[in-house]
Amino acid sequence: MRAASIVSLGLALGVTGALVARAATPGGTAGIALYKLVYERALAAYVDEPDAAKMTASAINGMLTSLDPHSNYLDAKALKDFQTSMHGEEFGGLGIEVMQEDGLIKVVSPIDDTPAARAGVMAGDKIVKIDQTQVKGLTLKEAVDLMRGKVKTHVAITVLRGDVKDAKDGKVFDIVREIIRVQPVRSRVESGDIGYIRITQFNEQTYDALKAAIAKFKTNPTPLKGYILDLRNNPGGLLSQSIRVVNTFIDSGQIVSTRGRTPDLYQQYDARPGYNLSDGKPLTVLINGGSASASEIVSGALQDLHRATLIGTRSFGKGSVQTVLPLGDDGALKLTTARYYTPSGRSIQAKGIEPDYKVRENIPEELKGKVESLGEASLAGHLKNGDDEQKGSEAYVPPDPLKDTQLAAAVSLLHGKVPVANSDGATAN
Repeated sequence: MRAASIVSLGLALGVTGALVARAATPGGTAGIALYKLVYERALAAYVDEPDAAKMTASAINGMLTSLDPHSNYLDAKALKDFQTSMHGEEFGGLGIEVMQEDGLIKVVSPIDDTPAARAGVMAGDKIVKIDQTQVKGLTLKEAVDLMRGKVKTHVAITVLRGDVKDAKDGKVFDIVREIIRVQPVRSRVESGDIGYIRITQFNEQTYDALKAAIAKFKTNPTPLKGYILDLRNNPGGLLSQSIRVVNTFIDSGQIVSTRGRTPDLYQQYDARPGYNLSDGKPLTVLINGGSASASEIVSGALQDLHRATLIGTRSFGKGSVQTVLPLGDDGALKLTTARYYTPSGRSIQAKGIEPDYKVRENIPEELKGKVESLGEASLAGHLKNGDDEQKGSEAYVPPDPLKDTQLAAAVSLLHGKVPVANSDGATAN
């Protein structure tokens, strides 16, 4: 009997549901054989000649993103871009940390003093269009490639903010690309006697930059009363750098532990003597809904070890560790390989770090309801962590330090005054 193909002009899902008995998709060797069969059939019979490389990359990424939102495939170019970011090297672009969510590109955080930050792009914005290209259907790499480009060229991004759902109601930013120099640490003397340290990213240069900032503070004519470590809207970075940052403020004790799938994958990281540069001065740490991953390792450790007082709002809640596994000339896997735990043994996955003093910013009327970071718990496919998962919080930092209520609360605390309720409600936890 001759085999026949079925030609359909109807809705594909309806026809498929009527013709094919539902069965579980096989795994293992049978699953690989099925993938090969589908790939070959699509390559041979699709209406237009498909891009085989794109099909393969999409299939691999689909497999990995089905595990969790942070695992993905990096082809050779994407791996180079990732390494450039972690090394702290320069590139032409807008200056935003992004991730993929629900088929759109979500801004995790704009990088300080970059074109995107100056234009007003905010954490939580969802990019739906880049110039005239719809983001839906693009891979994360394809979207990033569209945003990067030659210096001094324009790119228009359309974003949805808050409850806005329709692209026609989105906000359009026309931004000129610049050389992005990721400066991981910025510092200044605040109120004449406090060392303010802002860490924007944990890349390979972070610890050295922090060490230089503290050395400069020690030359201040007025002795410092303490330090403010600002981790707001810091999306994270390298685990090794977060450990060194914590060690800068403590002499001993566990900093973080990581636990993989089996007991032999447990690792514990402890402070090393001789690396504490803070002279025991009081320390406050600022966090918000944009503080994630390595930022949470730092804030969680300093809180558990009673070394710092945390001020702000609940952090993002990313409590997993990704390892870059090289694939030779074909790029690498960025794969979730462990969960991390603070010194007291708590996992902040999908829960976040609660500050000691909850202090909210006075958000401008036009931004209310639009600067909320829903956090790890809102991401489809996130690693579960019990029944008491918590969503994120606001990720707004006023551009004018004089209007920054969280910063003001930290200064007051270091001057001996406990933060009090403001119009948005500051409370001690």
